[in-house]
Amino acid sequence: MNGGRNTFAGLTFEQAVRQYADTVTGVCVMRLQNRADAEDCFQNTFTKLWLKSPEFESEEHLKAWLIRVAIHECASYMRKNRRVTPAEIHREESEPFDFDRSDMSWALFQTPPKYRDVLYLYYCEQYKVREIAIILQKKENTVKSLLKRGREVLKSIYGGEGSE
Repeated sequence: MNGGRNTFAGLTFEQAVRQYADTVTGVCVMRLQNRADAEDCFQNTFTKLWLKSPEFESEEHLKAWLIRVAIHECASYMRKNRRVTPAEIHREESEPFDFDRSDMSWALFQTPPKYRDVLYLYYCEQYKVREIAIILQKKENTVKSLLKRGREVLKSIYGGEGSE
């Protein structure tokens, strides 16, 4: 357990949870589109922080680690549950989100999953392309391409140029 360490980049565990709860929740909700599943992955992410107790160079390093772990937790959760029930049935049974159509979250929910992480990290978490590439462990050019295509999808969702 926690290896005797009580801090993570200078924050206590409780401070880290408070400071990064919204970020981890946002990542989980964007990926899973279901509150209950997002809460499970949120818990798993912070449990891993407590149990693994890694060393962090800074709070930004801690935040990036939490985002990466949350993404992996969500991917793992989706893989495990894909065999049990189709996503459509699962989504229908879940508690729906009620977003205003002008809300960025609503638009992100409409985008294909392959663009959602990049768009969320860029627009909601304000990361630069280079930082997103590090967090997602992708090449910068891949992130740029996903961002460009994701923006085109967002434009079509909002009825901008190029939409049908």
